[in-house]
Amino acid sequence: MAGWHPPQAGRRFVIGVPFAWLIVFFLLPFLILLYISFVDMGNDIHPFKAIWDTETGVLKLKYENYWSIFRSSEGGALFKTLYVEAYLRSIWYALCTAVLCLLIGYPFAYFIARSEPAVRPALLMMVMLPFWTSFLLRVYAWKGILADQGVLNRLLMALGIVHEPVQMLYTNVSMLVGMTYVYLPFMVLPLYANLVKMDLRLLEAAHDLGASPFQAFWLVTVPLSKAGIIAGFMLVFIPSVGEFVIPSLLGGPENLMIGRVVWDEMFTSNNWPRATALAVVMIGLIVVPLAIYYHYTGEPSRQRG
Repeated sequence: MAGWHPPQAGRRFVIGVPFAWLIVFFLLPFLILLYISFVDMGNDIHPFKAIWDTETGVLKLKYENYWSIFRSSEGGALFKTLYVEAYLRSIWYALCTAVLCLLIGYPFAYFIARSEPAVRPALLMMVMLPFWTSFLLRVYAWKGILADQGVLNRLLMALGIVHEPVQMLYTNVSMLVGMTYVYLPFMVLPLYANLVKMDLRLLEAAHDLGASPFQAFWLVTVPLSKAGIIAGFMLVFIPSVGEFVIPSLLGGPENLMIGRVVWDEMFTSNNWPRATALAVVMIGLIVVPLAIYYHYTGEPSRQRG
């Protein structure tokens, strides 16, 4: 037993468990996607084909699966394809959803963090209550609310505000409403976790120095909640980019996002290599900027340590 250090072994175990989880449930599936994205399926129905020649030992990588994403088949124009448009549209809707969640979620989180400690668990339970219901049922409920003969249109006509149903379903607005509703808790929870730990004496010092309530909020509270804002923004933005169910049920035919494009390529066209190439590019568009951001923002803290 000489030379064995239990604390060091414990640290390695604690660090190793999440690393093993990431390897098994993220890295390995990603490597499978990457493998399929270079396959030439031909007329086969399964995508798991060899990408190397067993006789010559040369890799046979089909780069066309990636090149076709950015090059138009008509005239060969770059970045003027259905896939690029779907990427840009997905990023735009994800940004709009994240901004709306921030504008709505910040007051919610602030109110919960400043409420009495005895009522905070009940308020947090109300935020998490939608998770107790099926995701699909919640989205279908919005169809019943926003339909031409739905709850909202009937209420508007009963109040005399409108005289005929207003087209709300299958529009940009209905899709953003559904995405904001679904992902709002992912913004509220990290903001609350950040705001509830803030030292209120800083606000008292700001007031003593002559700051108005708004100035104290903008110059003290908001900067101190930066970590929660970034965490909530990422938690909303990343899944929103690849969202499939909400655009399909609430969005119109012009709201073609990348999640639906990947679905069509994989299950309608049976073109698994191109579908996985689209997924790999989407992962790269999200992970690479995040890695660069955390690399540069984490550098000062590593130098101070």
